[in-house]
Amino acid sequence: MPSEPIFDVVQLAHIEMYTPDMAGSLRYFTELLGMQISARDSDSVYLRAYEDFYHHTLKLTKRDLAGLGHCSWRASSPQALERRAKAIEVSGQGKGWIEGDLGHGRAYQFETPGGHRMEVFYEVEYWRCASEQKTRLLNRPQKRPLHGVPVRRIDHINLMSPNPDADAQFMTDVLGFRERELVMPDDAPVRVGSWLAVSNLAHDIAFVMDTSGMRGRLHHICYWYGSPQHAYDAGEMFQEQGIPIEAGPGKHGISQAFFMYVIEPGGNRVELFADCGYLVFDPTFKTVKWKMSEVPGRADAWVGQAFPWSWWNEGTPRSNRKEPVMVPAPALAEAAE
Repeated sequence: MPSEPIFDVVQLAHIEMYTPDMAGSLRYFTELLGMQISARDSDSVYLRAYEDFYHHTLKLTKRDLAGLGHCSWRASSPQALERRAKAIEVSGQGKGWIEGDLGHGRAYQFETPGGHRMEVFYEVEYWRCASEQKTRLLNRPQKRPLHGVPVRRIDHINLMSPNPDADAQFMTDVLGFRERELVMPDDAPVRVGSWLAVSNLAHDIAFVMDTSGMRGRLHHICYWYGSPQHAYDAGEMFQEQGIPIEAGPGKHGISQAFFMYVIEPGGNRVELFADCGYLVFDPTFKTVKWKMSEVPGRADAWVGQAFPWSWWNEGTPRSNRKEPVMVPAPALAEAAE
């Protein structure tokens, strides 16, 4: 008989991202992506998209190097938070309790096997918009912004890891994530990529192989538009504003979502989802397993151009490896052997 599913963690709540160019990153997220500033403190700015209900979904913090500060998950109840904290502590990955931060209460902090800082909490502050931002649409937190091509909500995070196998195992066994899709080398039973979820989305988090020898690197964060046309509109805006488009617009095979990847001024990769891909309602959904030979032109970009070397090999903080112009196929399978 299969083990009882764990439903204690229910949502990606927010991400802290480091930027060495706070002014440039803020302009990108506010003026171009239409996000709102919720609060500021000495080193950080808190932001949200116009259909994000919480105080913030992105915390930008000034640092010398770009990358991930931490990733935060919401538990389904105070009791669920206590259960997951105990399970994390038993796993050996726990770091302990904090009293909270702007926008949320007490949280239990931990680190993934791949070196990524995370936390789980329950108590959250909801966004309270100013009167001039209130909308007559009762199921939306505020009016649609009038500047940029505004994103609607946070979608997922993708992390680079020296051991996606260990990370996937930790997220499923300890936190209750369900693995939607994975990639393995043709001749080795080890993950080089894993896409996992606690919601009905195709994934809330992914781990992809990091061959640099570094730990805890960020591949990308993702915000959601909901319409492919918005990605094309944003693409023209980025071209006019000098924002590098790394890949897309196009359609993934994994997740089936319409994507575009750009590099924001702080150096971090940001994906913009222009639809949600597939949704999962089946409680016995079976993990989709891809071989590395099936990835190029199918799992990565089902529609669109091949991804550049940088997408497969670089995250933030950046490594010191020399970047060739292009390689014909990803080197992940070789690195995993």
